[in-house]
Amino acid sequence: QVQLVESGGDLVQPGGSLRLSCTASGFTLDYYAIGWFRQAPGKEREGVSCISGSGGRTSYADSVKGRFTIFRDNAKNTVYLQMNSLKPEDTAVYYCASDFSSVYYCSENPRYWGQGTQVTVSS
Repeated sequence: QVQLVESGGDLVQPGGSLRLSCTASGFTLDYYAIGWFRQAPGKEREGVSCISGSGGRTSYADSVKGRFTIFRDNAKNTVYLQMNSLKPEDTAVYYCASDFSSVYYCSENPRYWGQGTQVTVSS
């Protein structure tokens, strides 16, 4: 049974950094696009970043460009989200998700989701 598991969420001060990990079980991440999403209290879920199956193509929401970096290690079956210069508005539950069908693009409503990991940015 396919499962995505996020880790790395924590409490961090503004300006700090975190690295989130997304690891697949029951299915390999190789060659499929993976997306990171987040949902803050009182807000709709939003797409944060997407990476193609090979890692050669990436995209970011305007709100995180220049601060977040998505990358993957297919040998470890893991996708990462490096988050730098964190702001309080980055506080949210972060999810990784995929359809395991598209090589290049992330769906707005992927089939498979992780349980989420809490990121809290506060002084």
